[in-house]
Amino acid sequence: MQFNVPLSEWTTHAALSKWIEETILQCQPARVHLCVGSNEEVDQIAAQMVEAGILVPLAKRPGSYWCHSHPDDVARVEESTFICSEKKEDAGPTNNWKEPSEMKQHLKSLFAGCMQGRTLYVIPYCMGPLGSPLSRVGIEITDSPYVVINMHKMTRMGRQALDQLKNDPFIPGLHSVGVPLKEGQQDEPWPCNPKQRVIAHFPEEKSIFSFGSGYGGNALLGKKCFALRIASAMAREQGWLAEHMLILGLTNPEGVKKYIAAAFPSACGKTNLAMIMPSLPGWKAECVGDDIAWMHIGKDGRLYAINPEAGFFGVAPGTSMKTNPMAMRTIEKNSIFTNTALSDGDVWWEGIGSEPPEALTSWLGTPWDGKSPAAHPNSRFTVPMTQCPIYDPAAEDPEGVPISAILFGGRRHNVMPLVTEALSWNHGVFLGASLSSETTAAAKGEIGKLRHDPFAMLPFCGYNMGDYFAHWIDIGKHTSASKLPRIYSVNWYRKDAEGKYIWPGFGENARVLKWIFERASDKAPATTTPIGQIPPQEALDLSGLQTDYDSLFSIDKDNWKKELQDLKEYFQRFGTHFPKELARELHHLEERLK
Repeated sequence: MQFNVPLSEWTTHAALSKWIEETILQCQPARVHLCVGSNEEVDQIAAQMVEAGILVPLAKRPGSYWCHSHPDDVARVEESTFICSEKKEDAGPTNNWKEPSEMKQHLKSLFAGCMQGRTLYVIPYCMGPLGSPLSRVGIEITDSPYVVINMHKMTRMGRQALDQLKNDPFIPGLHSVGVPLKEGQQDEPWPCNPKQRVIAHFPEEKSIFSFGSGYGGNALLGKKCFALRIASAMAREQGWLAEHMLILGLTNPEGVKKYIAAAFPSACGKTNLAMIMPSLPGWKAECVGDDIAWMHIGKDGRLYAINPEAGFFGVAPGTSMKTNPMAMRTIEKNSIFTNTALSDGDVWWEGIGSEPPEALTSWLGTPWDGKSPAAHPNSRFTVPMTQCPIYDPAAEDPEGVPISAILFGGRRHNVMPLVTEALSWNHGVFLGASLSSETTAAAKGEIGKLRHDPFAMLPFCGYNMGDYFAHWIDIGKHTSASKLPRIYSVNWYRKDAEGKYIWPGFGENARVLKWIFERASDKAPATTTPIGQIPPQEALDLSGLQTDYDSLFSIDKDNWKKELQDLKEYFQRFGTHFPKELARELHHLEERLK
């Protein structure tokens, strides 16, 4: 077997060496590449992909590449994603469950010989700042060079991760595109095996297996698989939180800084808020992360967060200098663009803010017909976080940053006001558990349909969601109420009778953040309503803005009674796992609406 470096020189970790050797025997690759994580290594792999016609270098964006996937490998595949807990009850009603030994048998047959003719890459990666006691190390074995170059941007990868690992346990993840190559057989531009696709998580043994997809969170196992599904199970056992949340630092004109975490379903503006350019003079925002937060109670009793990732995997369509100038500046170089359109040495997508160039290659790799989308709605950019002009230096703090407020929000055209503050920690957990949103292209399936997405964690919770709610309730008991973050529901997407958005969003969202910031400092008033506290008109800075306060904050009791009935029915799914504290919150809301 041909290795790029001898295994014994690469690691002395006995369990890791054994697992690599067993996987080589199982998957039968032609070559083995043990990743060191250097720029030179990744440049060499990228050059091989260019030569193979997989990547196209972008002359107008130094160090950047374009590629496109198979048309049936473009998003998360929730129907093929499984939680393989020992008991079905532990996976809960929102996850697909398979009995572990049955799934292991299935995976054994899938992975047997699956890497023939390919290179097996071993990727050690650290989730979280190097040297942080909160960080965890994963090892991904894959036959996809695309995964290697993306993981290099998304994580702290290579020797630095092995140094962090020492001889500790690691999270193993085995991935294959599922297309072995016979001798002399021509490879496909984007090999994948949609008919046999499976992403399986084993929360008790903390392992991940992914077969048949090469795209996004299906293949970059550090992302949703480890950082959320497996980490959420670890967090429950160890007394912390692994959340689908952005983290941003906000500094007011007086120089006071606070950190906010926010959970939104995919493609609902998380990255835009994480890199917000506040429209209010004197306010400054800095980005710690745009997708995942690991949070723990610190020595002082406050909730602290780290971002386990080191890169952005952002949705491209709709990203422009108007909606997210910081993201546009971040992706000027050293970026990978997947399933956008390709123009002369550059990329293009719907909503980029310019007319499409004349000669445009669509995300399918064919000349654009001018009718269908030029870029896939879930096309992505991958880029190191350190390139963001407002990257917060505290993102590298091994202790994390203190969280003053937590936001939950989705796409709701009616019912939900612009912002609501929870009446207590348990009421805030109720707001998170009640989160619903209109679906987007980030997941395969129908777009625009309202679905429950508690805590924006529906596709990502690694155990029973009812127990997950109870874990949040429990975290609130570990410290005093005064030290816990305040919790808010936000909705940028309310529409008027003509179907137009009432709130301008983007940089103007800083006006809502200002009120939240001032509430966290006990410096802003609030009006109590049946659903929570809202800002009185004089407390929300609407200076220079043409918008209708009453339309943004009207509370239609009839609509809310329908919402309440819908929540009652939804929460029944969790049976005895639904916490009594949230049942009480449901009852209190019903009483307040009378």
